Amino acid sequence: MSLGGPKAPKDPTKKRPSIYVLYEKSIEAYTKPDGGSAGAVFLDNKRLSNYARGIGKVTDEEMLSLLDTAEGFKKLVHSVGVSVTCENTEQETEFVLHMYGKTDMYQSGTRFTKKIQTNGSEYEIPLSEITWSEDDNVVGQFAFEFEADWAVAVVNVRLYLNDGYTAPEFVPDAPVDFESAGYREMIAKSFVALGNNVRLKRAIEKAKAGKDVTIAFIGGSITEGAGAIPSQKTCYTKVAYDSFCRRFAVGDNVHYTKAGVGGTSSELGMIRYERDVLGRGAKPDVVVVEFAVNDEGDETKGDCYETLVRNILQEDNAPAVILLFSVFENDWNLQERLMPVGVRYDLPMVSVKNAVVEQFYLPADKGRVISKNRFFYDVYHPTSDGHRIMADGLDYLFAKADETEAGTEPDYKTLETVFKPEFKNVRLLDRKEGYAEAEISCGSFTGTDPDLHYVEMNLDNFRTPQFPNNWMIEGDAADEPFVLKIKSPYLLVITKDTGSMEFGKADIYVDGEFVFTADPHIVGWTHSTAQIAYRGKENTVHTVEIRRNPETKDKKFTILGFGYQGE
Repeated sequence: MSLGGPKAPKDPTKKRPSIYVLYEKSIEAYTKPDGGSAGAVFLDNKRLSNYARGIGKVTDEEMLSLLDTAEGFKKLVHSVGVSVTCENTEQETEFVLHMYGKTDMYQSGTRFTKKIQTNGSEYEIPLSEITWSEDDNVVGQFAFEFEADWAVAVVNVRLYLNDGYTAPEFVPDAPVDFESAGYREMIAKSFVALGNNVRLKRAIEKAKAGKDVTIAFIGGSITEGAGAIPSQKTCYTKVAYDSFCRRFAVGDNVHYTKAGVGGTSSELGMIRYERDVLGRGAKPDVVVVEFAVNDEGDETKGDCYETLVRNILQEDNAPAVILLFSVFENDWNLQERLMPVGVRYDLPMVSVKNAVVEQFYLPADKGRVISKNRFFYDVYHPTSDGHRIMADGLDYLFAKADETEAGTEPDYKTLETVFKPEFKNVRLLDRKEGYAEAEISCGSFTGTDPDLHYVEMNLDNFRTPQFPNNWMIEGDAADEPFVLKIKSPYLLVITKDTGSMEFGKADIYVDGEFVFTADPHIVGWTHSTAQIAYRGKENTVHTVEIRRNPETKDKKFTILGFGYQGE
């Protein structure tokens, strides 16, 4: 006999109003040094309120401002609803709600964890269950940790609101119709200029003839693949490379180099080019340069970008250079600053901004092809759909070059410049790369820092540490300066940025005069920064000293390397 259910079942608990801040969001969890894997969605710097505005359609500015602080988040939010879906629904993930601290960004704030089954069921976490730190500053990240070494998951996170707050009705954005006429028209708008296509045409004809051709990409985190899931398969670089191969390759004669490093501008890119592009194999026949959203960090405001482009163009194998202009969620990029370089050198150019921004503001029934929510993974990086749009813009250019007659080879060495691209023949100097015209005394900088920015290069299924051959001073070390005597008309110092409070500042002197103080906490996460120590000097020996700043005399500091003029 069946026992059946209760005679008078309770009504289901009434759900509070809620705001989706993540909806059907793909995440990729990377292997951790201690085993397992973890993926994170970063929420600081007003990213959480941007998610609420874009995905949750919240327009109440008071509510949005509450999400920008830990105190406001706790006032607004009653509970957090989380669901995770993986192919293996039997596994668990540990959901992490990480508040960044005021005293120590990563260490002094609350780090709440909860085990969640990856079968798509929603787990509701009341904030009243969490023991909060008094040092909480902002909501830092939602993280997802797995026992597997690598995992891809689809996650939803919504915020259930406290009494007195309301939320708009949630309506998900329509998917992209990649086969529509509207999509093709949007991609055509990415085409800025074919330029002088003689070099690109030459690479295409080589590929068609079955000869080896290499296509390389250099840029920031978008070129690295940020936002694409899985990044090594769906990032714009790989999709554009695949398109080039489908059009022109004979077998496996077209090769691929990806040299994207997050958080870096062309100031570091021009130093990395020799190591990350030329040092990775054959010299490239085509180089796509993507720094349009990173170059606000270029202190020269264009000199380094033009130097990079000019140095590539003057390589002895005469590669083609394509300028690609990506875009941020706030419709911003630096193409107005950088595009004149493309005009001066008559280069092929593609603008993602030109393609997508105008149509973002069209109603769904009035020609909008893709919404901002579907294009952007966060306020900086595209989703896999966004990466495909970038790749299709490049593919449109490839097709245009193929169907157009080649021009004549220009003389790039005699062209008048746009900026002051004086960093010619820039090379990397670190512990590994010696230089006969340099003399180094490490002083107290005798350690080697292993806690570095890790990046997936090329088609690697592992992450490579950036600038591992470095010099680090320990917190308890004596204060003997690092001294470099070098023959070069310019010098750039590459240092490590970090959010760790174990690190402090360092002062840079050139020929006995103070130049600047390097502060590793300005950005707040682990990556590499290049700054000019000097430029425009005589090509004679100059002395550079790096001393720990007296304000942080008991802290660590890491010198990653230098950029100098090679032969």
